[in-house]
Amino acid sequence: MINKLFRGASLTDEEKRRVPPGQYVTEKFPVLHYGSVPRVDLATWDFKVWGEVENPLRFSWDELRTLPRRTAHTDIHCVTRWSKLDTDWEGVPIQAILELAGLKPSATHVLAHSEQGYTANLPLRVLDDDDVMLADTYDGKPLEPEHGYPLRLFVPKRYFWKSAKWVRGLQFLDHDVRGFWERYGYNNDADPWKEERFSSEQQ
Repeated sequence: MINKLFRGASLTDEEKRRVPPGQYVTEKFPVLHYGSVPRVDLATWDFKVWGEVENPLRFSWDELRTLPRRTAHTDIHCVTRWSKLDTDWEGVPIQAILELAGLKPSATHVLAHSEQGYTANLPLRVLDDDDVMLADTYDGKPLEPEHGYPLRLFVPKRYFWKSAKWVRGLQFLDHDVRGFWERYGYNNDADPWKEERFSSEQQ
């Protein structure tokens, strides 16, 4: 673990300010998820958008790759207390999806649907941010299977379970529906800077 975990002494003052309370910094990219890594056939894969939208959408993999692209250089934080600084991502900015779908005024929340029935929920005010994307690239390479290949939702301002791996669709709602981990006691808001890890910590 030498030179892989940093609990403060090896960080610059600027880096320390970027680490939320209760977190440690790692150079690794730990793999944590529920269930097995799904097998993906891009020839039959699709991504859907539905619910409180004017224009329900369905994209094949090739169609999704024609949408506008964005990069993000940012830090990520896991509820299991690791943080990884200076990560690089690329994908479709969420605003491109919102514009094509045409959200109805009634839309207030989104439920991300992934392989194997996994879900993650977010309020629209958190989803609609410049650094949120449907990411297919990490560190200049396609996502590895254990990190969500071919596509994951990327929401760096929240604990990383909200960045749902293997995402297959976004369902826009006029109310909140808790996702997989939220139903098992994780905090509904998941703000790392407030240490919103578990539901008992919600106000």
